[in-house]
Amino acid sequence: MPNHPVDVHVGSRLRMRRTLLGLSQQKLGEKLNLTFQQIQKYERGANRIGASRLFELSRILDVKPAFFFEEMPTGSLLQAIGLQEPVDEFEHEFLGKRETLELVRAYYKIDNLEVRKRVFDVIKALAAEELEKEISSQK
Repeated sequence: MPNHPVDVHVGSRLRMRRTLLGLSQQKLGEKLNLTFQQIQKYERGANRIGASRLFELSRILDVKPAFFFEEMPTGSLLQAIGLQEPVDEFEHEFLGKRETLELVRAYYKIDNLEVRKRVFDVIKALAAEELEKEISSQK
């Protein structure tokens, strides 16, 4: 049986927050008296996170327990029982990637606001250029 969409979402939020804080699975596991493999299973949604464990995680990761349920696609439960077609979660897929999280963490380490704004503008310009190339190649 596939992993439940809610467990997958909660796990992805756990992974995102852990990575943003620069905390390894090993270190988080040590704080919870768990192995890093158990943390991996939580993050994949292979194992459900009980309420007491979720409370511990929220304390360690300095978020409210509700954080783990934020931005959950509204159709997840209906999809799980086959009453709704899957929604395109293109953006959500990238938000949980390590590269994205490291980029965000590095971006906010730039203290100079003007430099940070210029970096942001450069990234947007590069992305716009890539989009234009893609559009022109489809013509």
